Amino acid sequence: MNSKLKETIINPIFRDNPIAVLILGICSSLAVTVQLNGACVMAISVTIVTGLSSLVCSLIRNTIPNRVRIIVQLVVVAMMVNLVDQVLKAYMYPVEKQLSVYIGLIITNCIVMGRIEAFALGNKPIPSLLDGLANGVGYGLILVIVAFFRELFGSGTLFGMQVLPAGYEPNGLVILPPFALILLGCVIWVHRAVFKDLQEK
Repeated sequence: MNSKLKETIINPIFRDNPIAVLILGICSSLAVTVQLNGACVMAISVTIVTGLSSLVCSLIRNTIPNRVRIIVQLVVVAMMVNLVDQVLKAYMYPVEKQLSVYIGLIITNCIVMGRIEAFALGNKPIPSLLDGLANGVGYGLILVIVAFFRELFGSGTLFGMQVLPAGYEPNGLVILPPFALILLGCVIWVHRAVFKDLQEK
């Protein structure tokens, strides 16, 4: 694997994480991170949609007229979102019912459209697929971290199973959206502390 392809895979997960660096897709970090189940399903869904949409748009990039490229991108993303939604309805209906509104909103997720516009339209299919998948994994990593702490301290459970002692009093503040924003800020702070070159002067 050449170094450029390696950077395409590794950087979006860690150094150039789309949430930690570009502050994209934070709405879902507030909405679907109350439980790890929902966060994991959302993370996988966005990863699949981003990867496949980037692949398809890269394959047809030379046939898309510039004036309608955004419309074509939206159609491709909407198709992928509908496919993911149908699979969830067939095999994970309770989770799909819980996330139904947010699964549909993947169509407007800045990460999905941003990677198509910034990378897939100018690169070959395989690197575009890998870039889309890596950005989806980077996005999902932040979601899972936030959901871990929110469910653990907000409900005393992980994946719906009790892990803290029975006498633990769940902290209602943790499951409120403002606390998700605080946690997200802490994650970004740690990320900038690790990657000091990203700190604003």
